[in-house]
Amino acid sequence: MVKTTPEIPACKPTSTSLRALDAANFFLADVRDGLGPYLAIYLLATRHWNAQDIGIAMSLMGIATVVAQTPAGILVDRTRRKRLLSIVASLLIASASLLTILWPRYEIILSGQIIMGFAAAWFVPAVAAITLGLVGPKALDNRIGRNETFNHAGNVVAAVLAGLVGYYVKTEGIFVLLALMSLLSSVSLWRIREDDIDHEVARGKSAPKKEGEQEDNVTGIRAVMKNRSILFFALACVLFHFANAAMLPLLGQRLAQGISAGASSAYMSACIIVAQLVMIPVSHFTGRLAPKGRKRLLLIAFAVLPVRGLLYTLTDDPVLLVAIQILDGISAGIFGVLSILMVSDLTSGSGLFNTTQGAIATAVGLGASLSNAFSGALLQRTSYNVAFLTLAGLAVVALAVLWFLVPETRPKAR
Repeated sequence: MVKTTPEIPACKPTSTSLRALDAANFFLADVRDGLGPYLAIYLLATRHWNAQDIGIAMSLMGIATVVAQTPAGILVDRTRRKRLLSIVASLLIASASLLTILWPRYEIILSGQIIMGFAAAWFVPAVAAITLGLVGPKALDNRIGRNETFNHAGNVVAAVLAGLVGYYVKTEGIFVLLALMSLLSSVSLWRIREDDIDHEVARGKSAPKKEGEQEDNVTGIRAVMKNRSILFFALACVLFHFANAAMLPLLGQRLAQGISAGASSAYMSACIIVAQLVMIPVSHFTGRLAPKGRKRLLLIAFAVLPVRGLLYTLTDDPVLLVAIQILDGISAGIFGVLSILMVSDLTSGSGLFNTTQGAIATAVGLGASLSNAFSGALLQRTSYNVAFLTLAGLAVVALAVLWFLVPETRPKAR
């Protein structure tokens, strides 16, 4: 571990802040991921882009996130304006979403994805830091589970609305919906009381910095980079997201073949709804079970991914393809909770919780962005089945790295 300390502070936030945090997670569900597979459908069915250009457009958001993620984590550790900067990031995503449909030129769409990528980089470390600063490390397991539960519930509602809007109105209405969710998330973030956030605890410090004490950030970052457990965990996450990120967009493009844009949006919404409905209970119980052991739960998430990729190649039935998304719900529900908790374990007492989280998120974003570009180029030259099987093989490699090289991180195991 980077550094340990016996002192674990207890935080007592007001119910107003906790309810606002619930609402923020609910509305940020659709905001922090951007347009995702709906963009692929819009570009394919409405703008008539080819698979390679779609892959490039979707990769740009991921690449921008990669560039911004580590600086975002460092800034979250240093700033006390976490709420304000989160609101700014949310409004940037709303603006980029609206520009995509109001001025749908090639360069504007690509620029919008870059803006979304920079803004989205802020949310993962910021929300985790605000949560830790509100409840403290003792209550973090259950609270992260609750965050993810509300996040997935928000995704379900957003997917239902997106499906209805895309089918009965226009695909472009989905972009307006994202902008509206961004505005509502901004209101929720502002309702979190500043006085309830302990900014020292929020960055992983177990005790406030003494007057005149100097930060040892260089030493801390070097300690993080030399920690084998952190590096192998980051490698496993990169491989996992490289295998996972392109699967849903590929499925969306496959379902969009030969049908209207509205029907494609409806199918995509069904895929998302099925997965998110499963994630709600999975996230809740993962938070409850996490104190008993992190790694064995995370192994389940990693093991499910190659099975999902294989099953996509065994049927062309849209109903069965949508049903396979149950596995995505299990995998993502577990990963969303445990990835934050394991970073918290590995950086306990260092004051570099968000910096480390940002660095790992950079690596994860690199894997995800390259996944879309790689799969788009592969699909252009081969077939959907070859693309899915290739991603499934990479998922097996990720499982092996986690199994053999990453230790259990829960405090009692340490």
